Amino acid sequence: MNHLFTVEGMTCGHCEKAVTKAVVTLDPQAKVIIDRAHNKVTVESDQTRETLRQTIAEEGYSVHA
Repeated sequence: MNHLFTVEGMTCGHCEKAVTKAVVTLDPQAKVIIDRAHNKVTVESDQTRETLRQTIAEEGYSVHA
């Protein structure tokens, strides 16, 4: 299932890596696509939308569904 989030606060490549690592740690099969210029994160995962949102938020980013 694909989930699209608006994620505020990603300003660099390190931010992208942190978000990707957090999601992949939760779901090693997940595919993460980040469009930092538009503050968008797309996650293909079997995890619930809320679980993914919380995982990204725990990295310190503001996440909007």
